[in-house]
Amino acid sequence: MTIQVNTDNNIKGSENMESYVTEKMQNGLKHFADKITRVEVHMSDQNADKGGAKDIQCRIEARLEGQQPILVEIKADNHEKAISGAVDKMQAALRTKIGKMQNHR
Repeated sequence: MTIQVNTDNNIKGSENMESYVTEKMQNGLKHFADKITRVEVHMSDQNADKGGAKDIQCRIEARLEGQQPILVEIKADNHEKAISGAVDKMQAALRTKIGKMQNHR
């Protein structure tokens, strides 16, 4: 499972941020790792320097072999909440998708 982390111009993409996000993805999606070929994480700050509630957005796109990508998105007050919430949402989406794939065999 390849993990790629992207940030917009308003979020400083540091090595610490990348390793934090990568670790969260690996831990959160480990039950699906054999089915996922690639995960792209997009972090953005919707309000830039202005601040505001729920202005940090985390989008995760997971690619399963032979399937359309699965995309989830969540907005939160900070990076940690956004990443955690998006991982939870992706876990649910993957459980649903993989469950449907297994039922159609």
